Amino acid sequence: MATDIKFGTDGWRGVIADDYTFANVRRVARAIAHYVHKHEDPSRGLLVAYDTRFGSRRFAEITSEELAASGIRVQLAQEITPTPALSYMVKKQQTAGGVMITSSHNPWSWNGVKFKATYGGSATPAIIQKIESYIDAPAINKAGGAVAESDFKTPYIAALKEFVDISVIAKSGMKLLIDVMYGAGRGVLKGIFTEAGIPHVEIRSELNPLFPGINPEPILPHVNAALEAVVEHKCQGAFITDGDADRIGAGTEKGEYVTSHMCYAVLLQWLMRHRAQWTGVITRAFNTTQMLDRIAKAYNRELVEHGIGFKYVADIVLSGREVLIGGEESGGIGIPRFLPERDGILNSLLLASAMAEEGKSLGELVEGLQQTYGRHSYGRRDLTLTEEIKQSALKRAAAGPKNIGRYKVTHNGNLDGYKFFLDTPNSNGRDAEAWVLVRGSGTEPLLRVYCEAATPELVNEILDAALEFVHAK
Repeated sequence: MATDIKFGTDGWRGVIADDYTFANVRRVARAIAHYVHKHEDPSRGLLVAYDTRFGSRRFAEITSEELAASGIRVQLAQEITPTPALSYMVKKQQTAGGVMITSSHNPWSWNGVKFKATYGGSATPAIIQKIESYIDAPAINKAGGAVAESDFKTPYIAALKEFVDISVIAKSGMKLLIDVMYGAGRGVLKGIFTEAGIPHVEIRSELNPLFPGINPEPILPHVNAALEAVVEHKCQGAFITDGDADRIGAGTEKGEYVTSHMCYAVLLQWLMRHRAQWTGVITRAFNTTQMLDRIAKAYNRELVEHGIGFKYVADIVLSGREVLIGGEESGGIGIPRFLPERDGILNSLLLASAMAEEGKSLGELVEGLQQTYGRHSYGRRDLTLTEEIKQSALKRAAAGPKNIGRYKVTHNGNLDGYKFFLDTPNSNGRDAEAWVLVRGSGTEPLLRVYCEAATPELVNEILDAALEFVHAK
């Protein structure tokens, strides 16, 4: 029986040799070919790239072969390539789209397929729906297709160096740590820093598709090696990119973890202070910190809240609205004036720029935000549950509980999942208003619970109470 292939918030993912097989990758490639032939200009061709995961190069070759068999000319990356480099080249060359073989931050046993639309960003929900509808369509056989290798990284790196003033970072004298988590970002920041004479250390850059001891996601505990190394090597900050280098996490000079929320907040504050001439609205996903709302209000900038997944940022950009910066909880942050795509490498350079232009370490920038906008702490629990327990929890969440633990629910939202705002001691003060969000994953058999509150202790208390709610009969 054929696997039922469903795309999540950013493409299709599966377990290698279980449902992620050569046969199923061919089905996805054929579906993409149908989409391109019916809704894009196939004469513009497609780009295909791949990350460091097991078999990614071969899966990319198979994808390219299927696309070429349908009469489409394909450029296949000549080497391991970050996702944002593929997206940049799609936009630069104005191709009909791009295909990235990656499973992003998933465990080593997973792989996947992302489709990047012709504008160089995540495919919109409408595009994904069309591709899904062609999953079981027959192969298209047309002449004129071909596969040729191409270099996507060199033009992308050149564009990064043009967009970011690397000399400012170099003049700061800072020493920086780079952790690529065995992923596709290997060597990119290192090459830029080496050329500019910026002191740095790169770790976990060797090829190892088993991602030893971690999932390549820039969150705790997977970032512990970077938090230890930033102190050991006396760096002023650590930049951590995920498996395909489109997401970011960070660490302070003291070895303290900086969540993607705080990375976004640091970047937004820097943009408001040092790039005030850049216009556009600010967007954030439903599960991101509300410190962003406070920064936006302080600088009289409009903030738009949207669903979870960077594709919603792309939707807003395509609607004709100018977006200054957009992002999501999982470390995907994008600057559409460079590319309507999340980019962990670009964000690393921009964080370094913020540190250099403010003359502060990363830890000092984060502490400054906490002092100005109140204390904000964040936590997430990923729960692998039976479908019965998962659906029961979602049903009860939809009904709207009156309390989570000992805290009363004051109001709620259901933009994407079920979000409950809580009456905690700090709710009406200057610190973060406490909330908890329950949501089923769009790409994995998981239920995720997110929380923001004033202190780490309060976050953990609320998360524990939310887990009791999830497992309640």
